[in-house]
Amino acid sequence: MKREMMGLIVKRDDGSEIVNYDDPNFPSYIYDGWIVPKATWEGVPHYHEDIEIMTVKEGQVMYYVNGRELLLNPGDTIVVNSNQIHYNTTVNGGTAKYVICVLHPNILAGSVAVDMQAIKPITENPDLPYFRFRYINEYTKDIEKLVLSLPDIRHDAFAVTLKFYQIWEIVRKQASAYGATEENVSDPRMQSFKAMLHFIANNYRGQITLGDIAANGNVSKSLCNTLFHQYVGESPIGYLMHLRSRKVAELLRASKMPMSEIAAQTGFGGVSYMSETFKKFFEKSPREYRKQWE
Repeated sequence: MKREMMGLIVKRDDGSEIVNYDDPNFPSYIYDGWIVPKATWEGVPHYHEDIEIMTVKEGQVMYYVNGRELLLNPGDTIVVNSNQIHYNTTVNGGTAKYVICVLHPNILAGSVAVDMQAIKPITENPDLPYFRFRYINEYTKDIEKLVLSLPDIRHDAFAVTLKFYQIWEIVRKQASAYGATEENVSDPRMQSFKAMLHFIANNYRGQITLGDIAANGNVSKSLCNTLFHQYVGESPIGYLMHLRSRKVAELLRASKMPMSEIAAQTGFGGVSYMSETFKKFFEKSPREYRKQWE
């Protein structure tokens, strides 16, 4: 795990997340963690090829998958499928504790036959964006027990692989009971939205207008606004400011770069504007944030 990436969701130019794996030679990230209001990882929309699994231990977590709002209570587990837009937030300003696991499906693909029979029919099914396990589900206790056991073995690749197979068997059983219902049907506009995320990720350092963002998704300004509110809960420009502020946080943690240079590299017109915007998202100034990290 790279220390400078701890607590941050770092993205590629196409908007997908660079997962901070526990071991660079084995694609899994397992963390017994928490979420508090204004944490650097709260409310950051992202997607990745990996399967993301969260089991709530204490408190409540609001989880969003492709714009759908899902309340998770203690004992609940959510499994987010590959390449789905997702993020989580606190509920009513409270703190929640959970175990989160980000596991690449290649861990399970021991052969082409297994990949084709058991993995891709789920990971490549656009009508299965997530699986939610609650008190009404017969598999809830089983998957909760498996997920909560993962932090203790996070550096044992074989043990993690074995548990992931057991989790995946539960997911397969759940998938066989699912159809393309109104709750989980895919949205054909997602590709337009991902194209707009890609444009913002590549151009946040410069001047960007709402028209620029909409044009890169080949949609109207009105639909652009609608899609951003649907998928990430904020306007396109609000998302841009949030992204720039997260880039500021990355530079504050990974470098000794002066504030003026950070402002220039993250698309802000000056230090004052950068500080004002950063404080809206993180409730502290860039200087206070850097001092806290140091």
